[in-house]
Amino acid sequence: MNKHFLGDTTVLLGRSLRHIARSPDTIITTAVMPIAFLLLFVYVFGGAIETGSDSYVNYLLPGILLITIASGISYTAFRLFLDMQGGIFERFQSMPIARSSVLWAHVLTSLVANLISLAVIVLVALVMGFRTGAGVLDWLAVAGILLLFTLALTWIAVIPGLTAKSVDGASAFSYPLIFLPFVSSAFVPTASMPGPVRAFAEHQPVTAIVNAIRDIFAQKPVGAGIWAALAWCVGILVVAYVFANLTYRRKIS
Repeated sequence: MNKHFLGDTTVLLGRSLRHIARSPDTIITTAVMPIAFLLLFVYVFGGAIETGSDSYVNYLLPGILLITIASGISYTAFRLFLDMQGGIFERFQSMPIARSSVLWAHVLTSLVANLISLAVIVLVALVMGFRTGAGVLDWLAVAGILLLFTLALTWIAVIPGLTAKSVDGASAFSYPLIFLPFVSSAFVPTASMPGPVRAFAEHQPVTAIVNAIRDIFAQKPVGAGIWAALAWCVGILVVAYVFANLTYRRKIS
């Protein structure tokens, strides 16, 4: 069945995208909370936060983009859970389709939906004063990092989507991911944090990814920082992919 993988995935991707097109509120809901954070921190707290940056919205945007992705992937788990409960997977098993295409369709749907949400956030940030001298290659580098991060978190989302016992359980896993940027360099420099918190913040993936994106936007040398960000993204992606596929095989066996 592997020779039909691309065709099967394309058909199932079209099915998932049609569901999103019929209920665009999922993308709107995904963008609402990050936009609220953007407005709150820039216009309420921004004047009191010392970042060493000329514009707080420039400092803040990379972290908000990661929060947008963490919020968006909860819908992947939600849609997978509904398919599991609705018997869709059993129905697909009786058809001559590549089994892995079912998961990949959901993963690619997550990429499309999150890219739209990220574009909305960037547009809002531009209206609020975000400016960068980044060129096309720089924007492509940022897009590549965000794409890897989305893939990594989406494969994490697949696991609760397949194993959850309730709708709330399927989506609740994303809450720690959404709030992880708050204990990182996303909102304030880690130097301002107390010792143990600072140690955690400086050695968790969000800080490495946020710093790399911020340096690219600011046209600063990224140095080893970008490799640390990519290593985190690829490492999480590989581990999540393996566990998600093992869980899927157990479910459909």
